Amino acid sequence: MPPASADIPIIDLSGPQAEVSKQLVDAAADHGFIYIQNLGHDIPAASIDDAFALSEKLFSAPLDEKQACSIQTNNRGWTSMHAETLDPQNQKVGDFKEAFNFGEFINNKAQQPIPPTVAADEARFSAFADLCRALCLKILTLLGQGLQVNDFLSSAHFKSPAGSGTILRFLRYPPPSSTSHTVDDVRAGAHSDYGSITLLFRLRGQAGLEILKKDGTWAPVPVSPPGTENDPSPPILINIGDLLSYWTNGLFRSTVHRVVFPANRAEGVEGESSTDPRYSIAFFCHPMNDVLLEPVPSERVRGFVEEGVVKNPYAERKVLTAGEHLLMRLRETYGTLYEDKKD
Repeated sequence: MPPASADIPIIDLSGPQAEVSKQLVDAAADHGFIYIQNLGHDIPAASIDDAFALSEKLFSAPLDEKQACSIQTNNRGWTSMHAETLDPQNQKVGDFKEAFNFGEFINNKAQQPIPPTVAADEARFSAFADLCRALCLKILTLLGQGLQVNDFLSSAHFKSPAGSGTILRFLRYPPPSSTSHTVDDVRAGAHSDYGSITLLFRLRGQAGLEILKKDGTWAPVPVSPPGTENDPSPPILINIGDLLSYWTNGLFRSTVHRVVFPANRAEGVEGESSTDPRYSIAFFCHPMNDVLLEPVPSERVRGFVEEGVVKNPYAERKVLTAGEHLLMRLRETYGTLYEDKKD
């Protein structure tokens, strides 16, 4: 019998803002993952549908077009199958996925090469990134209010498009039938996210995401949890990244997660499968590169003590900046890319 799905709270952002901010803080502390509902005014379902249509078009571009846009040390561009290894300590084979990272747009223009196949769609990609950015600022503002630090969190983000590691990422996982893999392989290795918060968009019926629970077991994360089946689009999944965990001295959980091959396992969610290609879109929200990762001046953060919770493991040696932390994590993920190139 498959394990129970992850117990992740569903929060309606349209509710009274003081109550929503408290709910968000509690969910960030207890779970690290949050479903967000009723976002029609923030990110309409039609915009999400359009983004997934763009994703399919992007990945269907000829291989030579994508290779000409290969990822660089600025974390922008295309990555091929197995190019990333998100769990290098345990993975024998790199991730079973391809991805395309867009950095910040300026005047609706990508500051990087993009495949000619989608060149005419540049403004559409930029418009979706703008919607994601605005939602992240809204959530960061509410989290700051819930911690009683006002705009401390939101003000650390998006001051300049050139000074942040924020990434809009499109992902495609090929169907298991098209890959040679073992029962021990995963589609994306176990990891926590590197930034502040992540917005994750998924398609109904597409399986694979799991989170690591406090008891050390893995639980599948439904695309449409009970009560959201009739929503115009599945709720956006928010997860807390490393930096919000560091800023809150471990109060907010940067929860480890992975993407698996459910067809090879007992796990799974009823109605979801991995027969077809799996598409997802992630908006990785990062603060400005020069922001220090010091605990925020919050009474709840100062009063937080929980045995076994990982706080900032680097703070005793040196208070890192957000940019230094991102570079450290990217070196672990891509290895030789950062050894071969110095810029």
